[in-house]
Amino acid sequence: MALSSAFRERLELMERTRNQRLSLLQVERELEANRSKILASKLADIRSVEQRCLVLDRNIASQNFKILALKSEIESLDAKYQADLHQLRVLKSEVEELEEEEKEKERFYELKSNEMKEFRETLEKFVLKSQMQVNELRNQVNELNSAFVKLQDNNGYLNNSEIAPAEMRKSELVAAKKNLDKTLASNCQIRSQLQKQLQSISSAQNQEKRKLSQFHC
Repeated sequence: MALSSAFRERLELMERTRNQRLSLLQVERELEANRSKILASKLADIRSVEQRCLVLDRNIASQNFKILALKSEIESLDAKYQADLHQLRVLKSEVEELEEEEKEKERFYELKSNEMKEFRETLEKFVLKSQMQVNELRNQVNELNSAFVKLQDNNGYLNNSEIAPAEMRKSELVAAKKNLDKTLASNCQIRSQLQKQLQSISSAQNQEKRKLSQFHC
């Protein structure tokens, strides 16, 4: 009986031990299942984060590409701006040179116009004076002719001592008249040429002004 009781207790102990082990094994299985679920969740989270990282990397790469494109465009615009600025400076320098040349031409034209005006006034005075001299010489020649005719009518013959000086004076006056006529003709020709030059200078000045005005526009 004692042996049966001991054996039964031994069996019961073994049964409890097995049940405890089974219970522990079940708990471990549940823990393992929970760990697997947690691990799977974490793996899913990691994959999701990786996907987001990939998307972010793509976005960053796209943004970097856009930044490079914009940087290249900015550099191109900057180069164009520098080229346009250089061209503007060149044009400004050319405009300043043209304006300075225009001022020089205007001063030159003004100087020449004043010289032409003074020359015209001097020429007109000389022409007037020459015309007065010609008229005076013409009157003297007429007086000499009248005196010569009068001497012929009064005496009927020529007095060489009186006529020779008169003839010489007459020749001198006629020669002086011819010289004055030549001088007047030459001066008139010079005056006409100078007037044409003045008109040409004035026309050239107006053309330069129109060109400069068109260039500014």
